[in-house]
Amino acid sequence: IIRVLLALAALISVLTTIGIVVALLNESLSFFSEVGTRFFTDASWSPLFEPAGFGIWQLLNGTFLITGIAILVAIPVGLGSATYLSEYATPRVRRIVKPVLEVLVGVPTVVFGYFALTFVTPVLLNDVLGLDVAIFNALAAGLVMAFMIVPTIASVSEDAMSAVPQGLREGAYGLGATKRQVASRVIFPAAISGIVASIVLGVSRGIGETMIVLVAAGLQPNFGVNPTEGFATITTFMGATAKGDNPAGSIGYESIFACGLTLFVLTFAMNMVAIRFVRKHREVYE
Repeated sequence: IIRVLLALAALISVLTTIGIVVALLNESLSFFSEVGTRFFTDASWSPLFEPAGFGIWQLLNGTFLITGIAILVAIPVGLGSATYLSEYATPRVRRIVKPVLEVLVGVPTVVFGYFALTFVTPVLLNDVLGLDVAIFNALAAGLVMAFMIVPTIASVSEDAMSAVPQGLREGAYGLGATKRQVASRVIFPAAISGIVASIVLGVSRGIGETMIVLVAAGLQPNFGVNPTEGFATITTFMGATAKGDNPAGSIGYESIFACGLTLFVLTFAMNMVAIRFVRKHREVYE
């Protein structure tokens, strides 16, 4: 009975994934049958206006730009935090700091969004740094998203580093290595599979984030890499459009599912690449 229950628990995840794919494909196929290749060739994204534009590239541009800003900040901060907790912090400090760091995971993302809109943009970027940024901008959204991602990267990476056998550290110290050399040349390479997994989790969460970019970055589809301007992402379009104003079967309604399918394919491909990397470079200790 226990084996059957465990198998059913595993099967639920598989069936849920299949259900998501079926739900997305059902409306997306209808969308693509009407739009065709314009989804990849149109220069603008405006499916709810006339004349309609169905070019997904503007939304992809905003998604990658904001996520890129977040990752550029989150990776060094997260890995630095993980290295400190694993190699430098005392057990007492680790017991205090790690739970406090993980509290950020429980903060609702809409709170992060309004923090970016009401503090980061007007106070930090405009007043402190003197930047001329729009009210809705990619820079504030990316910076705040980074601190939403940091706990994920730091926690998973710290677990991977702590799992490295103590014998490797002692052997390196016995050969005269410093603590910095042990952390960078022994522990980090030994835990690389877990570190990569943490970064992929962070990137996936950033790409799929809705409320921070919806509140802080705006809803204007845009091309370019100027982070002081407003941008729309795939998730913000879906969040703003899926409010019941578009009747089922309309092109606007079906565009939500097409965007969802695009997002699913992106995250799926990224996770598959990461899984292959982790399996190839995983260190197994007896």
